[in-house]
Amino acid sequence: MADLAPQSVPHEPPVPPGGTRAALRAAARWRRQIFAVTWLAYAGFYFVRQAFAVAKLGILDDPTLHGVLTERVLGVLDAVYLAAYAVGQFLWGMWADRFGPRVVVTVGMLGAIAAACTMGVSSALLVFGGALVVQGLSQSAGWAPLCKNMGNFFPVHTRGRVLGLWSTNYAFGGLAAPPFLAWWAYQVLDSWHAAFLVGAATLAVVLVVFLLFQRDAPPDSPAGNAPPDAAPTASKATASNAAASTAAASTSAPPAAARRAPFAPYRAALRDRMVLTLGAAYFLLKPARYAILLWGPVLVSERLPAVGKVGATVIPISFGAAGVLAPMLIGWLSDTVFRSRRVPPCVLALAVLTGALALFMPLTATGSAVVMMAVLAVIGLAVYAADAMISCVAAVDFGSAGGAGTAAGLVNGCGSIGAVLGGLLPGFLSGTALFHGFAGTALVAGLLLLPHWNRRPATRSS
Repeated sequence: MADLAPQSVPHEPPVPPGGTRAALRAAARWRRQIFAVTWLAYAGFYFVRQAFAVAKLGILDDPTLHGVLTERVLGVLDAVYLAAYAVGQFLWGMWADRFGPRVVVTVGMLGAIAAACTMGVSSALLVFGGALVVQGLSQSAGWAPLCKNMGNFFPVHTRGRVLGLWSTNYAFGGLAAPPFLAWWAYQVLDSWHAAFLVGAATLAVVLVVFLLFQRDAPPDSPAGNAPPDAAPTASKATASNAAASTAAASTSAPPAAARRAPFAPYRAALRDRMVLTLGAAYFLLKPARYAILLWGPVLVSERLPAVGKVGATVIPISFGAAGVLAPMLIGWLSDTVFRSRRVPPCVLALAVLTGALALFMPLTATGSAVVMMAVLAVIGLAVYAADAMISCVAAVDFGSAGGAGTAAGLVNGCGSIGAVLGGLLPGFLSGTALFHGFAGTALVAGLLLLPHWNRRPATRSS
C-alpha cells in the first residue's frame, strides 16, 4: 500500500443477495440491531471496570486498611490488572477471528462479573490481586471482538462515521459508570464494596440482552445478508444456496482456513507496517487516558481537596462527556473532510492533546472546579478522538477481511501495555512529572503517524 497513492473507496454498498427491497430492509434492520446490542455490550463492561476507581476513595479512607491498601499498592494493583488486560488483547482478537465474537464476549462478561463479585465481598490483598488478573483478562475480551462484529456488518466507506458513533460506548461507560456506582456505594449503601457488586449486577443484565439479540455476521443471521464489502454473487440461486447453507451453521463457527491455520492472521498483522505503526502510536497514547480514567477522582481530590468524595467523582464527568462527542466528530471528519483517510484527524487530535496535557498543572493551580472541568473536557475530546480512530476504525480498516479481530487485538494489546503505565505511574510520580511525560508521549505518537497522512484502507472486495 503506497502512502501517496491511495486506493479508491466505493461510494455505494453492494446489493445484498436477491437485490430485493425486503432484503435491503432486513440488512438495515440487522445493522441497527447489531449496532445497538454491541454498543450496549461494551458500555456495560465499564460498569465493572470503573468500580475499582470509584472504590479507591473509600479504600483510602477505610481505617481497617491503613498501611495495607495504600496509594502505591493501589497503583501496583492497577498495573496488575492492566498487564492482564494487555495479555488478553493479544489473544482474544485472534480467537474472535477463529470462534466468533459471540463466544469470546460472553466468556469475557462472565469472568468480569465473577471477578467483581469476588472483590465486592473481600478486601484481602491477595484476593484483590487474583481477582484483578481475572478482571483484566475478561475486560480485554470486549473491544477487539466487538469491533470485528461491527466490521462484519458495515462497509469501509461508512465505517468512519458508524464506528465513530459506535465508539461513544466506552466514553459513555466512563462517563455514566462512576457517578452511578458512587451514588450506590457512598449515598445509598455507604460501603465501597457496593461499587463492585452493583457493577456486576449491571453487567449481568447487559449479558442477557447480548445473548438474546447479537449475531456474529450477516450470513449467520436469519436475514441471510452478505458481508458489507463482499462482491455481488453471480446469481440469485447461488446466493440463496450459500445463505441457506451458512444459516444452517452455528453463528460462531470458524471458517476452515481459520481452523487449519489459527495463527496465520496474527503473522499477517505482524508483517503489516501500518498495523505496527498504529500499535506503537496507541502504546504512547493510552497512558494518559487510563491515568485519568483510573485515577481521575484521586487526581481531582488532590488538586481540589474541598470538593469531597462525590464531587471528586463527578468533576471528571467532563472528561467522559467530551469523550462521547469525540469519536462522532473524528469519524465524520475522516469519512467526509479527509475522504476515508484515518491518520490526518488522529494527528490533529494528538497535537491538541499534547498542548492540553502540558498545561494541565498550571491551569488547575487556580483551584477552580470550572477550570478543572474545562481542562479535563479538552483532554477528553482530544484523547478519545485519537483513541477511537486508532483502536477501532483504523485497526479494523487496515486488518485483512479474515483478520480484522486480530489486527484490532494487536493494536489494542500494544495500547494496553502503555495503559499499564497509566495505572501505575500516578501512585509514584508528582502531577507535574506525570502530565509533562504524557504530553511528550502524545507528541511522539503524532510524529509516528505523520508519514502515513495520505494512506487509505483497501476495501475487502479489492
